[in-house]
Amino acid sequence: MNTLYKTCLVLGIVGCLNWGLVGLFNFNLVEYLFGDGALLTRIVYVLVMVAGLILVGLLMKDLDHLDH
Repeated sequence: MNTLYKTCLVLGIVGCLNWGLVGLFNFNLVEYLFGDGALLTRIVYVLVMVAGLILVGLLMKDLDHLDH
């Protein structure tokens, strides 16, 4: 698996953990770390969204042939 997909998976996991914390405890880790409404917070959210879109594309690929 190449670096782009690994990076996207990490960002996707960050997004999943953040939404889990929001749902379970009403605690937004990204806003806690970077500030509520801060530019860096918005950048993190956009990066997570882009990573999710790339991972959707990964679903359409033949995963057995990713390493080639």
